[in-house]
Amino acid sequence: MFLASTLVMGPAYLLLSLPRTFLGFFAVYLLVAVGHGMFKPVVISTVAKTTDERTGTMGFGIFYMMVNIGGFLGPLLAGVVRGWSWSYVFYASAVWILLVNLTCFLFYKEPPRDAEAESQRTLRSVFSGMIHVVGNVRFFILISGLLLVMVLGSKWIAAGSMFQLAGLWLGINLAYDVILRLARCGTHSPWPLQPMRVGETRYLVFLLLMAGFWVSFNQVFMTLPEYIRDYVDTRDLVGALGPAAGFVTGIAEQLGADTSGWSKAVLENGQVKPEHLINLNALGIIFFQLLISYLARKLKPFTTIISGVMITVVSFLIYLLGAGGWVIVSGILIFSVGEMLASPKSKEYAGRIAPPDKVGMYMGYFYWCVALGNLFGGLLSGVAYQKLGPNGLDRPGLMWVFFAALALVTAVLLGIYDRLVRTK
Repeated sequence: MFLASTLVMGPAYLLLSLPRTFLGFFAVYLLVAVGHGMFKPVVISTVAKTTDERTGTMGFGIFYMMVNIGGFLGPLLAGVVRGWSWSYVFYASAVWILLVNLTCFLFYKEPPRDAEAESQRTLRSVFSGMIHVVGNVRFFILISGLLLVMVLGSKWIAAGSMFQLAGLWLGINLAYDVILRLARCGTHSPWPLQPMRVGETRYLVFLLLMAGFWVSFNQVFMTLPEYIRDYVDTRDLVGALGPAAGFVTGIAEQLGADTSGWSKAVLENGQVKPEHLINLNALGIIFFQLLISYLARKLKPFTTIISGVMITVVSFLIYLLGAGGWVIVSGILIFSVGEMLASPKSKEYAGRIAPPDKVGMYMGYFYWCVALGNLFGGLLSGVAYQKLGPNGLDRPGLMWVFFAALALVTAVLLGIYDRLVRTK
């Protein structure tokens, strides 16, 4: 599956350089998404299958550190090759995928697997198991329809109309369900006549709660860059780091390098570019993820996850202290600590509660909460910044309080969920 995913992603990245319309680009981008969908669950399920409760925290910590090495270097390298030509971004991406292919082919060792059970598993049983995690076919169609309406609707229709359409879809399905139950249709009826049934309730509720975390998480990448651009004065950072920058450029000039344009890569109108400040998140994770994972290795999963979410609450409230560069740096690095606790541990928890033969399938569903976090995080970011940003009430502090409150509610609900699940 690793090798197959690279054979999809490599050509897909090359094809991305060809379209000149949104729909054309979107069509090719779906091919990239298919490749990613093949790749990501196998990565996480490999980590889950090759670790246990004793080594899982460090294993997922290493995984998350590696993800952020890519997250840190990717934009920097893309920025360099984009300076030569936009097309080089796509060529470079395809080259990285080729390296993944070679690395997998030469070094990857598959975790233990039940060959006898897999030989008896048909494609039909795989799809049946996929649906069983969610419930029955009708409930799967309901959930898939809601996701389709909200994800695609967020691009082409207004948010109000999107929610109305989603509500209509939900209402039609619920009304039809009532009719089926009154007619005493049951599990032995053909699937269109079966009342909806929820599958792995514990796992689905966990995903729904974690979507709240990802909504809050995404504000660092969706809202904070706009806030830095419009409100933050980073001259304190420029002044503090100026001597170090001068020392580096001085050495470069002695070696014959032309440094006249270096400042343009970092500064814009005398201010540090927002993307460089945001990239401190990945840099912090690269340096400290293993330490955080080691310190949290003996904590219970939900203790770690809830602690991480609470730290993100603190990180949002730090922005109330002022609009200077060091305040932003502090908030981003503290947020990174919360992310290092909550994100790897949530993936580990999802892998641990999955049946051994369905780890990959469960980890594929884990990205539902990530998708919901991207969707609603984007909608909330846009609405909040429109209403409370410079073109609205011009009170960005209220915006950060709102996001902190959302993360706090998520932490409380996760605590309630943990207590109910452990009691059961």
